[in-house]
Amino acid sequence: WWSLRQIWDKDLIYEGHKVVPYCPRCGTALSSHEVAQGYQDVTEASVYLRFKIIDQPNTYFTAWTTTPWTLPSNLALCVHPDATYVLAEKVEEINGEQQTNRYYVAETLKDTVLGEDAKVIKKVKGTELEGIKYEPLFPYAKDTVAKSHKEAFFVTVDTYVTMEDGTGIVHIAPAFGDDDARIGKSYNLPFVQFINEDGTMPEAVTDFAGLSFKESDPKIIELLDNNGLLIREEEHTHNYPFCWRCHTPLMYYARQSWFIEMTKLRDNLVANNQTVNWIPPTIGTGRFGNFLENVIDWAVSRERYWGTPLPVWRCDDCGHDHLVGSLEELRSMSDNCPEDIELHRPYIDAVHLNCPKCEGKMTRRPEVIDAWYDSGAMPFAQYHYPFENKELFEKTFPADFISEAVDQTRGWFYTLMAIGTAVFDQSPFKNCIVMGHVQDKDGRKMSKHIGNVVDPMEVLDEEGADAVRWYFFSNSQPWLPSRFSSEMVNEVKRKFISGLWNTYAFYVLYADIDKFDPSQYSLDYAELGVMDRWILSKLNTLIRDVDTRLAKYDITGSTRIMEDFVDDLSNWYVRRSRDRYWGDGMGQDKINAYMTLYTVLDKLSRLSAPFVPFMTEAIYQNIVRPFFDDARESIHLSDFPSYDEALIDEELEEQMQIVLDLVNLGRSARNISELKIRQPLQKMYVVTEDKLDDAYQPLVLDELNVKELHWESDADSLQDFEFKPQLRLLGPRFGKNLPEVNQVLANVNGRERYSELNEKGYIEIEIAGQVEKLDEDDLLISSIQAEGLATASDHGVTVALDTTLTDDLIAEGNVREIISKVQNMRKESGFEVANRIHLYYADNEDLGKVIEQYKDTIKEEVLAVEITPLKEGVPFVESWDINGQDLTLGMEVVS
Repeated sequence: WWSLRQIWDKDLIYEGHKVVPYCPRCGTALSSHEVAQGYQDVTEASVYLRFKIIDQPNTYFTAWTTTPWTLPSNLALCVHPDATYVLAEKVEEINGEQQTNRYYVAETLKDTVLGEDAKVIKKVKGTELEGIKYEPLFPYAKDTVAKSHKEAFFVTVDTYVTMEDGTGIVHIAPAFGDDDARIGKSYNLPFVQFINEDGTMPEAVTDFAGLSFKESDPKIIELLDNNGLLIREEEHTHNYPFCWRCHTPLMYYARQSWFIEMTKLRDNLVANNQTVNWIPPTIGTGRFGNFLENVIDWAVSRERYWGTPLPVWRCDDCGHDHLVGSLEELRSMSDNCPEDIELHRPYIDAVHLNCPKCEGKMTRRPEVIDAWYDSGAMPFAQYHYPFENKELFEKTFPADFISEAVDQTRGWFYTLMAIGTAVFDQSPFKNCIVMGHVQDKDGRKMSKHIGNVVDPMEVLDEEGADAVRWYFFSNSQPWLPSRFSSEMVNEVKRKFISGLWNTYAFYVLYADIDKFDPSQYSLDYAELGVMDRWILSKLNTLIRDVDTRLAKYDITGSTRIMEDFVDDLSNWYVRRSRDRYWGDGMGQDKINAYMTLYTVLDKLSRLSAPFVPFMTEAIYQNIVRPFFDDARESIHLSDFPSYDEALIDEELEEQMQIVLDLVNLGRSARNISELKIRQPLQKMYVVTEDKLDDAYQPLVLDELNVKELHWESDADSLQDFEFKPQLRLLGPRFGKNLPEVNQVLANVNGRERYSELNEKGYIEIEIAGQVEKLDEDDLLISSIQAEGLATASDHGVTVALDTTLTDDLIAEGNVREIISKVQNMRKESGFEVANRIHLYYADNEDLGKVIEQYKDTIKEEVLAVEITPLKEGVPFVESWDINGQDLTLGMEVVS
């Protein structure tokens, strides 16, 4: 009420007859933003009609309409003043009689309406047709027109008429169209509205009385056809508005309503919209911005019982209107307002005011306020401003951000902006995140009819709330439609949630064994190794970048870099550091490993808490709160992490990225060679512009299980080349000798000839006793794996592994394989991580010698105190395939 009073005092509220979108079932007008939510594509009958011109035998105006139900209320026709119209003659059969008729139609639409055989008699401008009278299609309105003492059934002109479809001549029913009403007012046409408020035809329309407006369409068309006034009927598909509540087709219907004159605020709306950061920006400049550019007055009243009563009282004597802006004002102007008045119908309707103009009795107008007005008033209404919480409102207005689905661009987004502009002349929100709709896994709209609706509770039960949240954050930008299924949620869960949880579980596993208490140690950055310094640098970079992105509401961008970090954390840092947690005691390197991983988990959990609140709470309650007296009760009461610029080492991160790139290419090369990572290799060759410092090279070699790294300047030296003849060129040239060319090229030294081609621009081969020169155009050249090398390349970096295996390398590979099998047996046998074992072997003399040779290495890796030949009574025994050789292994826990 207070906000309406502010708008009333600015002279922006008026009552009047206005053609509005109207739902006959709900019995109420709809605002423009409500209409925008209910459009559907429908296919209906459209009709081309003959309007007989008075005193011109067999001469007609043509007109076209998609709403036959409005034709009984027709009062005029309208043409474009500057358009060219033709009078065309056509021989046709009407009701069984051959006739020669003449029709006025837009020149550009003549063939579409009348056909190419219609003969043009003359051409005229639209202005020349103005005022010509015609006979009405139906007799129902004649009495109303006569009583009004106004003229009707003649041609008007207006520039809104288009030549895109129809006939270029528009039928005018002022009670059922905005432009129609404007033209009716301009030409002083009478008011005829042959549709009741419930959408039925009135008694005056004798042939169709009682029919709903849509039901009457086929009956009207049939009667027009019988009367020889129908040129033709055809199907027409168009976008038609339906009530967003009950899905009834709407009518554009002249109603008496209260309006906020938004058209006067158009410039202010546009200016205020430009202060908003729309995400994505295209909504603000496009869909929403265009809507504001074409804003119409807001029909703010509704003819309903339920709702916020419109606080307008009208004097029964002098007709003066007054809008009440507060409960205090209501009481001060009334003699019968209860102290505890309930401000809804019917109680408010019993309150009468004293007219300030004539001292007469004022009665409240029966309308209620559009519920969308309530939603738009939310920013101040939630605080009961200005009657309470004035400081709180002024501190929090405008809001930092709002978010809703894309359909609210003409709903809540608009009503907020409209009231914010009308009352405060500013946008009530600074940022708006526009959400796309959720679709099924194939990108289709979910529908019970189709059977593709996903029950969110089932997905929550199956995958967890954190996983569902993370899916929507990370899958796509929020304004895009989201395909959704349980399988898709599970897939993105593995990328981040599983990686973080597994890293946390790893930390807890060893921290419990060592009874590690992070509150008893501090992190000394100067004492840390390269892996620790790298992951802490990456962590602080991540915190900085996520904070920066979230400040710009880039949620999806934040989750993507968080996923990348967790991948580096779990699949590189933890894996490379795993053995640091296995040793006895608590040496400094082990403390560094624990404190680094604890620090990462603590800060990463707090960084992730707004995204995945439940998992991060569990982590916090287990690894932080039990150890620190000043820990908050919940992670969500803790501070969001801040980054330490001093811990960010960009050069270190760049060097480690080169390491990771080389490792990934090395793994690809191993896959090509089908050599397991456990099989050591002697050499790897690298070609890259980004050189790796010596300090980081051991990481690459150890990860790829290679002993030496060599830098090469040219990738060509690491691959071979295959030559084939370009048949379309060499076929005609060599004819029957082409097979010999093919054979010679197949047997050349690929590297030598490729070098020769680069040096000379051609190669020489001998064919049929003659030396022939072949240039690059004559040849099909492809790079292939060089013998003894496995090569992989990407983005200008090439890695080649020397796949030659010596006896010593094979032996080392067998040792690694044996260690892997022992670790599997430990896990399958249910041994604790820290259990010491006695390891036994049997059934392979050659592998037994290898085990004895590398006994110390194996003991250290598998926590064995002794390794001996197998004896009777060993509890855990299993046979294994060790690179094609059988070996029996046994183990038991050492007490």
